Amino acid sequence: MKAINKLSLAFLVAVLAAALLPVQGALAGEEERAPPEARTAGTLSQQVMRAITDIQELMSPEDGGEPNYAEAKIELDQLRERRWERMNDFEKSTLLSFYTNYYLGLEDFQGALGIFEEMLLIEELRMDQRLRTLRSLGQLYAAEEEWQNSINNYTSWRELSLEEDIIVFKGLSYAHYQLEQYIEALPYWLDYMNMSLSVGEELGRDDYAYLNGIYFTLEDFDNALDLTKTMIVKFDNPTDWLNLNAIYASLDQEDRRVQALNLAYIAGHLDDEQRYLNLGQSLAGMNIPLSGSKIIEEGLELDIIEDNVENLEIATQMHLIASTYEDGLPNALRVAEMSDSGDGWDNVGYIHYLMANYEEAAEAFQSAVDKGNLSDRSATLLFLARSLLELDDFEGARAAARQASDAGDENSRNSAEQYLNFIATTETRHNIIEERKAEAIDYYRPYPSLID
Repeated sequence: MKAINKLSLAFLVAVLAAALLPVQGALAGEEERAPPEARTAGTLSQQVMRAITDIQELMSPEDGGEPNYAEAKIELDQLRERRWERMNDFEKSTLLSFYTNYYLGLEDFQGALGIFEEMLLIEELRMDQRLRTLRSLGQLYAAEEEWQNSINNYTSWRELSLEEDIIVFKGLSYAHYQLEQYIEALPYWLDYMNMSLSVGEELGRDDYAYLNGIYFTLEDFDNALDLTKTMIVKFDNPTDWLNLNAIYASLDQEDRRVQALNLAYIAGHLDDEQRYLNLGQSLAGMNIPLSGSKIIEEGLELDIIEDNVENLEIATQMHLIASTYEDGLPNALRVAEMSDSGDGWDNVGYIHYLMANYEEAAEAFQSAVDKGNLSDRSATLLFLARSLLELDDFEGARAAARQASDAGDENSRNSAEQYLNFIATTETRHNIIEERKAEAIDYYRPYPSLID
């Protein structure tokens, strides 16, 4: 998973807005009467309030103009230098809150981190501000990819808070994930999802996908299977259909794996060569070769499967498995023309031989021999001999079988020698039959016509 991107300014400002509410409340009270000079932890002195008012106007002009961060920083520094030692804790926290807004406005996250850390040192910091500060530190450290610091602050938040928080659960899971602490990341994400649903927030596919990613990483394929089925129902996303195939493969449920891939194909979610080939060949392995060959042919027609020798050979083999020999011939012929090897013509010859097209088979086997570079020259020559024998070309068959004997290993030589004997036996029987045919013709000569 990629590291979390830097938090957007708008998001962080929204998180921090609540920290400024006491300031805004004090400013609103000024319209009725000026607050008294105070040293308590919950009020602003008149001098601090006026300075803060000016700074707020610089950072958030009422007329909607551009913030003047440079001038705001000067006034913040001046206020801090003049009055810090005399400020009560509420004034200090208010000043530091404006510092954080300044740094966040400039996307200076390191600067903001330093101020937030300083805010935690305020002895009488209100609990709501301490909690907001800890949560903001968790977010900012995550933005800076300081994952352990993010975890530490989120954990401190949970130790102090009487309630749980969606953002905290989510942040803890992300941070543990980035540290490859997947077991720790899992329960926080489940808490995040459950809490989101309980408050009526809708979860997106990315939320489910993140959880599935953890399941995959932990090799918890049973839970991944259930979650993926849920995602298919909710989102009907192609990736989830394909993940279902991968999960079944991980669970060694081959039949279901192929079924899932086939469903993805039917739903129109297959668009890459490897999966088309995988599905086609897998269906053949499940004794559904005709469907498999149609899928591969479709992939070739749609240019999803590359039109090369290897893939055309696969398409041809699929037709051989399906016994649709004639349909396999076009691809076999293309391979024969494209290939540098005579194996392509050997395959064409074999298909013709299966179809009892012995003359075409003999021509193809001879072309294979002539082209050369055969995987098994002896086997090709032996099939040439068989084809010629079917054509009653005994001399040609004998010559091819002898070449097969010379070209092969001991087993091939034995096969060729046996076939030579078979040729001799077949020729003898053929000659006997021919002689008897001739004798029968002579014996059964018709009588002369009785009608002149």
